[in-house]
Amino acid sequence: MTAAELQQATKALAAMFSCFPQSALTDVDMQMRGYLSAVQEAELADLQSAIQRFMRGEVKTGNAQFCPSSAQLCIELRERRAIRELLARRAAGTLAQPVGRRGAA
Repeated sequence: MTAAELQQATKALAAMFSCFPQSALTDVDMQMRGYLSAVQEAELADLQSAIQRFMRGEVKTGNAQFCPSSAQLCIELRERRAIRELLARRAAGTLAQPVGRRGAA
């Protein structure tokens, strides 16, 4: 991620943290550093999508009452990336087909 993307990622993570109960003993700075370290290779769009899914309770794994671990977030990130890449391949395949052959079986 670029510096600007890291700043946006930090805001997205902070929003997620604010939606779930936190322990009074949590070191917020260390927590943020740990999550950023875990997601630094991800695409910002995938991170934002994964965070939104956790905040909406759409992720089936874990306990929806608590903030996901960095590992759970990374698992969802990989799911988001896989779906994005699959959709891109499908779109590229559709565009690569001659117009007369689309929909032909």
